[in-house]
Amino acid sequence: MDFQEFLRFVPKLIDARLPAFDAHIKMAPLERLESLRNNDFGDKKPRIAAVMMLFYPKNDRTHLVLIVRNSYKGVHSAQIAFPGGKYELEDENFAETALRETHEEVGIHPDKIEILKPFTELYIPPSNFMVHPFLGISKEELVFLPQPSEVAGIIELPLSTFLSDAIVVDTNLSTSYADSISIPAFKIEEHIVWGATAMMLSELKEVLKEVLS
Repeated sequence: MDFQEFLRFVPKLIDARLPAFDAHIKMAPLERLESLRNNDFGDKKPRIAAVMMLFYPKNDRTHLVLIVRNSYKGVHSAQIAFPGGKYELEDENFAETALRETHEEVGIHPDKIEILKPFTELYIPPSNFMVHPFLGISKEELVFLPQPSEVAGIIELPLSTFLSDAIVVDTNLSTSYADSISIPAFKIEEHIVWGATAMMLSELKEVLKEVLS
């Protein structure tokens, strides 16, 4: 989609209802359904993180940025994710966390990003994080500068590809909590996007399809 045309839908995106659980479960592993239905995470005292779902123009077409995380000894090693990270005490709010982490991880200054709205927070059991996603736009072409210690690569996903049903697949993976389970995922280029990122993408995709239709 042409980016200028996409901008015309911004007011509707801001006002759009969030499908939340109904969208998350479409891309959730079966083992996650019970934890998703249980909204009481207070006893787990989860850590807080925030991520940026950032749309921007590239060659006048609308794109969404994702990152490939570096390999490390952790449950999210080498996974596909949104730019973002852990809330710090100096952050005024979770939106500022998303902006700061996006700047640190992919080099985009907060001044270049307009946050449109928060999306539904999502609890991630393996790492005990509550993640707060934010929808943002940049109205100029971006040059990404990935932080080498955290980011192995950048994925610039065209909106038209993201909205296609052809990228939704079922695949078998070994996870931190099960061996060789069948899970729903997005196949983006050579990457399999699953788990929390896929669930947040699912809510984003449903909202976009509703607004753009």
